[in-house]
Amino acid sequence: MSEKYEPSKVEDNYYKIWEDRGYFEIEGNKDIQEEGKNFSIMMPPPNVTGSLHIGHALTFTLQDIITRYKRMDGFKTLWQPGTDHAGIATQNVVEKQLLAEGTTKEELGREKFLERAWLQKETSGGNIVHQMRKLGVTPAWKRERFTMDEGLKEAVKEAFVSLYNDGHISQNNYMVNWCTHDGALSDIEVEHEEVNGKFYTMIYKFADGSGELEVATTRPETYFGDTAIMVHPDDSRYSSIVGKEVLLPLTDRTIKVITDSHVDMEFGTGVVKVTPAHDQNDYEVGKRHDLEFIKVFDEKGILNDYCGEFAGLERLEARPVIVKALENAGYIVKIEDHVHQVGHCYRCKNIVEPFISQQWFLSEKMAKSSIDKTKAHNNFHPQHWINSYTAWMDELRPWCISRQLWWGHRIPVFTCDSCNHQWADKSDEPEKCPKCGEKHYTQDPDVLDTWFSSALWAMSPLGWGNNGKLEELYNEVQDMKDFYPNSLLITGFDIMFFWVARMMMMGDHFQGELPFKDIYMHALVRDETGAKMSKSKGNVIDPLDMVEEHSADIIRFTLAYLAIQGRDIKLGEKNLEQFRNFTNKLYNATNFLQLNIDTFPDLKDIEIKTALGLYMQSRLSKSVDELRDNLETFKFNEAASTLYKFVWNEFCNWGIEYSKGSKDSILELGAIFKETLKMISPFMPFIADYLYHKLSGTTLEEGDSLMINNFPKDIAKNQDMEDMFAVIEEAIISVRRAKVVIDMGNSKIAKAYIKLDKQIDIEVARPFIEKLGKVENIEFVDAKVENSITDVSNNLEVYLPTSEIDMSPIIDKLTKQQAKTQKEFDKLNGMLSNERFVANAPEAVIAENRKALEDAKNKLEKIENELKTIS
Repeated sequence: MSEKYEPSKVEDNYYKIWEDRGYFEIEGNKDIQEEGKNFSIMMPPPNVTGSLHIGHALTFTLQDIITRYKRMDGFKTLWQPGTDHAGIATQNVVEKQLLAEGTTKEELGREKFLERAWLQKETSGGNIVHQMRKLGVTPAWKRERFTMDEGLKEAVKEAFVSLYNDGHISQNNYMVNWCTHDGALSDIEVEHEEVNGKFYTMIYKFADGSGELEVATTRPETYFGDTAIMVHPDDSRYSSIVGKEVLLPLTDRTIKVITDSHVDMEFGTGVVKVTPAHDQNDYEVGKRHDLEFIKVFDEKGILNDYCGEFAGLERLEARPVIVKALENAGYIVKIEDHVHQVGHCYRCKNIVEPFISQQWFLSEKMAKSSIDKTKAHNNFHPQHWINSYTAWMDELRPWCISRQLWWGHRIPVFTCDSCNHQWADKSDEPEKCPKCGEKHYTQDPDVLDTWFSSALWAMSPLGWGNNGKLEELYNEVQDMKDFYPNSLLITGFDIMFFWVARMMMMGDHFQGELPFKDIYMHALVRDETGAKMSKSKGNVIDPLDMVEEHSADIIRFTLAYLAIQGRDIKLGEKNLEQFRNFTNKLYNATNFLQLNIDTFPDLKDIEIKTALGLYMQSRLSKSVDELRDNLETFKFNEAASTLYKFVWNEFCNWGIEYSKGSKDSILELGAIFKETLKMISPFMPFIADYLYHKLSGTTLEEGDSLMINNFPKDIAKNQDMEDMFAVIEEAIISVRRAKVVIDMGNSKIAKAYIKLDKQIDIEVARPFIEKLGKVENIEFVDAKVENSITDVSNNLEVYLPTSEIDMSPIIDKLTKQQAKTQKEFDKLNGMLSNERFVANAPEAVIAENRKALEDAKNKLEKIENELKTIS
């Protein structure tokens, strides 16, 4: 065998064999499937425009570990793959391409634009799927879905029309979050960032010429839409002006002074302008006071005729121009620096505006049942995520589900050109108006929010609502029976409200039960210092680069080992090196075994007879139980730690060392190690398969993969052997400690005595202690041995007889150390006894010397005790 494992020669080849054999599909493990055991997990569908990032790598790794484990444990398993059409993101990509070509989507037209979008999906959509394969993940690729494939289009229409007919979906003029590039956004699509802005204090003059008011604002460009000035009803400073009219600067329009308790009397001047069409709080004030709602810019952010001479300017570009005009006319009192929160579009980072627009909304009331059920069951892991879920859901508002895009699921609502009747229809081209029978109608031009189709993801890929389209991919009745509710969802906490909460409400509404039995929310992957990864910081880790440099197995095991529930992952090179060493340990263990015996049987095909074999088999059994418990409770880090400790500490550091020189033991250890590789397979599938077949004397091409072998269980335990080897290990460690005292830690000595407090089979134990303790002869005694170096531990005492060891070199070394330390002690003691030194030296120097004196004193005592022990 070569000196090290070469993953580049294994991984792509093995993956192709696995996939070609159909291992990833529902029937891929049919020979070991057990009746009634079903497991399903849905892949969070990545965007077709994206590429694999480290967050994806964590999500897919954890999903693959649990899927492989369940597959090996006899479950009929579905890991459903797919990709998302990503409405805003994909449309932005295509629009940029068109701009680079000197044209726009409007010039191209809707139909041609959609052709370009589909082309973009085809060319880039497969990229992330290819990258996922490099990570070794095993979803049922033959069932891969796309959120705009023919079947899922049907499911979206099925859901929309049903919700529309039941009154849960309606169209309203409402204040929404508006991106002047991407259109309407839901609340959770707005990212609030702290920015350094300005606070502008403006003058509003009374229409009767009796004076003026100072009003502060961060958005002076919106003042053309003011329809009132507002003060607090309890603010005595302004009680005399309530009801009076003021002139809008640079215009001849007047507005009234009103009172509302929304005003903070302590902030600024206590006088606030009210712009109901461009501020969320002012919108509510406007409704309370029946104010006029005046829009001062259009959907693209272009100022309109209400803004007079500034009409035609873009809202942000207009601000400095308007401020300059106000200053020149004497309407600006002061401009101050001001730090405040500003909403940005989560996709294009454009500043978001509160904007009144006619949109489609899904009522928050339809989510009540799912909220109540989630609170009652709390199936989140870690459980504290229920608090975040509940806090957000209890404040749920209507969900704006329409988007001003062309790429996406077209809203299936039609309006009759003759009678103006509006209806929702599952057909792309209804035959006629259901009210008047006319055949001329217009479909709503908008598309649905991407998350609307994703909200159906727990059931739509199983065939729900697909209307028989793409039915070769699923058996709707059987799949819904076997795989809904999904067994588990694994995803990042950052899309809890975008996706998880919405799947909960949709699944419960249409199926009457929550879509997931368990939900595992993992944290963020940060760099090794704990900083969030970003391109600007230059600390982004590309998982594909890591696969190339280290291997898929190392990346997978590292991520699992660090995935502590509820805690962000700090990922750095030192972590990857640690688990590179682990793969080397696995490879070296295989090398050692095959240096002695060429091939090994499986554990089920051999009877374990030797003491060492019975002990290691029992330790394996306990590790299997611990590993299973950790995986069943989604403690991936503890599962990986269990594997690491068993392989490194128990099997290699002790088991292999114990076995040297005993072919019978080595044969048994080889069988135990092959069973261990089955445990490792879900975490590090490539090296596990490779080493397993090496030890079997076959290749993967000749035999089945571990991934469709039974996961270890019900392995025999032997507590008596475990108890005995615990004493053996304690004795070896005690002997080694005693030898260190006489500076012979790595040397072989002639004799040692051991007094046991526990009864064990000393004839079995003696050769192990002699070999690993490097002692020619171990004698077990019932009483203390005089004139010996002694080490006492929990269950035994070790004595090294000084009469059989040449102690003169050790005594000479200790005597020299004693003289040197005494000289150092005397020097420090003399300095600290000198009153002049103590009075004049800095306190830090005095403290440092006193500590050095104490250290020297302790060292002297230790040397004297060692000399006393030896002599």
